[in-house]
Amino acid sequence: MGLPRTFVGFSSTDIRYYRLMQAWKASEHIDFNFTDCQLQAEIDSENEAYIKRKCRERINMAGKYVMLIGEDTRYKYKYVRWEAEVAIEKRCAIIGVNLDNSRMMNARTCPPVIRDVGAVFVAFKPRIIAHALERYATSGNGDFHYPDSAYQALGIADYS
Repeated sequence: MGLPRTFVGFSSTDIRYYRLMQAWKASEHIDFNFTDCQLQAEIDSENEAYIKRKCRERINMAGKYVMLIGEDTRYKYKYVRWEAEVAIEKRCAIIGVNLDNSRMMNARTCPPVIRDVGAVFVAFKPRIIAHALERYATSGNGDFHYPDSAYQALGIADYS
């Protein structure tokens, strides 16, 4: 099986978490890999239509959409919500990654756009994210999460 083609959406305030995912991907000692469909370079433009067209091209290449969910993600409408809408329209598998390490949908931080669309929610841990990237497919409506036993089987025992 090939690597999951993945677009990662996030608030600009959470870019350090995206960069950490890139570091996991580059590390020989962390079993975490995916084909990153992000734009290769930041777009030097203020033209919203142009930026959205470029993002849509990348999302259309992906089969998975990961949303990094931080404290302000639910309030980001211009690009984060729009990217999620495009991924849902394309029927990407949606993976909500809780930066507060919640293992299920957190109503306080989760953007409404990815609720009840068949998304799986996981903690910000490389093994469970890799597990979701490799195995999760769109499952219809509802919110999903892995039981604690799945985390334990992956060697993730704590909640921190």
